[in-house]
Amino acid sequence: MLEVKNIMKGFGGLQAVYDCSLDVQEGSITGLIGPNGAGKTTLFNLITGFFKPDSGEIYFNGERIDGLRPNQIFHKKIYRTFQITREFAQMTILENLMVVPALQAGERIWNTLVRPGTVRQQEKAIKEKALHVLEFVELIDLKDEYAGSLSGGQKKLLELARSMMAEPKMVLLDEPGAGVNPTLMRKLVDNIRKLCEQEGITFFLIEHDMNLVMNLCAPVIVMSGGRKLAEGTPEDIKRDDRVLAAYLGGQYR
Repeated sequence: MLEVKNIMKGFGGLQAVYDCSLDVQEGSITGLIGPNGAGKTTLFNLITGFFKPDSGEIYFNGERIDGLRPNQIFHKKIYRTFQITREFAQMTILENLMVVPALQAGERIWNTLVRPGTVRQQEKAIKEKALHVLEFVELIDLKDEYAGSLSGGQKKLLELARSMMAEPKMVLLDEPGAGVNPTLMRKLVDNIRKLCEQEGITFFLIEHDMNLVMNLCAPVIVMSGGRKLAEGTPEDIKRDDRVLAAYLGGQYR
């Protein structure tokens, strides 16, 4: 589904991504691990159009996307989250979901004047879908609360809920487990699995929590020095001496 071919990206004298090539298969939950500075988030920014590569190519479902803007890539049904959640703090949780769907009739002021029925009908359908999504992630009881009042873990669930409103084919998650307590972590992991298995959404996620990666992801890709170091099943990665020495500290020996 996603093909990264020989991507290069530098910032001044720093080569953040160096000749990186990797693939993400449709229907997978693929993990991306590596130390700070390995180039993981920079790679996500390249895939989603926030940065332009110095060289190399990126393909999504066979179509080259590395020259597209972020909004164009969003319309290709790729959704990404960030290490620090970016909710609309002064809007309710329900409103945070309802603003996600693209090309809403009500976004154009004249439609509210000449096509009010269409605007109302579409808004009703979007609200119904948002309520269904909030039921799925178990945030329905908080639907009228301001998003800024949520805990860190609840904001991660809100991010996942917002991704569902975009009806994505692929979701890129940047450290979804960061700052999440064990109870909410289990909910988050269960929801990711369900969305992959039941909705066919492909996930590509950066994570430093090795227990989450080893229990959720297959395959696991390891980055080091801006390029792919290793790839395999969680069991393969556990046994890879380079990975054990550099990233896992021997905890799986």
